[in-house]
Amino acid sequence: MIALFGTVGYAQEQGQATGSGQARIKFDKVKHNFGTFYDSSPKVSCVFHFTNEGDGLLVIHQAISSCGCTVPDFPMEPIKPGDGGDITVTYDGTGRFPGHFRKTVSIRTNSKNELVRLTIEGTMEPAAAEPK
Repeated sequence: MIALFGTVGYAQEQGQATGSGQARIKFDKVKHNFGTFYDSSPKVSCVFHFTNEGDGLLVIHQAISSCGCTVPDFPMEPIKPGDGGDITVTYDGTGRFPGHFRKTVSIRTNSKNELVRLTIEGTMEPAAAEPK
């Protein structure tokens, strides 16, 4: 009987966390090109801004990168309808071979469109090629 009450309580909390409406995440952009940068400064970051265009609370469950060199930072708290937030994606080319790269970050949410892929790309050149 206790387990049943625990399950009901959990379900009620989850309903409150997501609201009675449906969230809908909308990004200003889903791709970013860093252009050319040099391995003397191998870390680059960009920001993907989003808005909750739905009528329920938006919860970001996961942000999974395609590589350990790419790290997403996202809000953990629910986003109210009409509000927005930022996901910062950092690429760290430290110890990597120079050249072109393309990485993705998969964003899983409770939104109507539950999966969105963000893409970053750029070209890291050797420090020796850097203009002086």
